[in-house]
Amino acid sequence: MAHLLNVSLCTKIPPKPPLSLTKPCLSIPRFLSLSHSRCPNPQVRYTTSHSSSSSSSSVLAKFTFSLFIQQQALILNKQLLEDFAKTGLLALLSVSLFFTDPALAFKGGGPYGSEVTRGQDLTGKDFSGRTLIKQDFKTSILRQANFKGAKLLGASFFDADLTGADLSDADLRSADLSLANVAKVNLSNANLEGALATGNTSFRGSNITGADFTDVPLREDQREYLCKVADGVNPTTGNATRDTLLCN
Repeated sequence: MAHLLNVSLCTKIPPKPPLSLTKPCLSIPRFLSLSHSRCPNPQVRYTTSHSSSSSSSSVLAKFTFSLFIQQQALILNKQLLEDFAKTGLLALLSVSLFFTDPALAFKGGGPYGSEVTRGQDLTGKDFSGRTLIKQDFKTSILRQANFKGAKLLGASFFDADLTGADLSDADLRSADLSLANVAKVNLSNANLEGALATGNTSFRGSNITGADFTDVPLREDQREYLCKVADGVNPTTGNATRDTLLCN
C-alpha cells in the first residue's frame, strides 16, 4: 500500500492547456468577397480573392465563347437553308423545262412560230417567200436552206450554221448573225441594214453582189475580204455594196 502511494505521488499529471479566448478563424468560401473574410492571415485573404477573380473570369470567358458558337451555328444554319432553297428551285425549274413541250420552250416569232426553229436540224428546208419576222433560229443547222425573198426582219441566227443557204433578195434588216457560219451563202441583193455580225461570223465564199451592209459591224479582216469581192447595187435601197462596206 505504501508503494502504491509513492508511485501516485511521483507521477506528474500534465497541466491543462490554458483557456484561449481567441475566436477561431472561420473558413470563408472562395466565391465570397475579400471584405467578408475573417481570417487574420493576409496571405490567405489574398489567395482567396485572387482565386475568386480567376474563377469568375473563366466562367465569363466560357459563357462568351458559348454565345459565339451559338451565333455562328445560327448563321451557318441560315446559309444552309438558303442554299437548299436555291438548289430546290433550280431542280424544279430544270424538271419543268424537261417535261415542257419543246415547241413552247423554243417557239419563235412570226407566223412560223408554231413550229420549233431553234436548236433544230433544218438542213435544206424551204422558207422562201415566208414572213419570218423575229423568228428564232438560234444554234440551228440551216445548211442549204432556202430563204430566197423571205422577210427576216429581226430574226436571230445566233451561232447558226447557214453554210450554202440561199438568202438572196431576203430582208435581213436588224437580223442577228453573231457567231453564225455564213460561208458560201448566196446574199445577192439581200438587205442587211443594221444587222449584227459580231464575233467569229464568217462570210468566206459568199456571193454578196448587190447586198446592202449599211451599219453592219464587221471585223476589219472580214471587211477587207468582202471589199475584194463586193460588186453591184442593191435594187431595194439603191446603195452600192462597196459603199455600204466603206471600201476604199
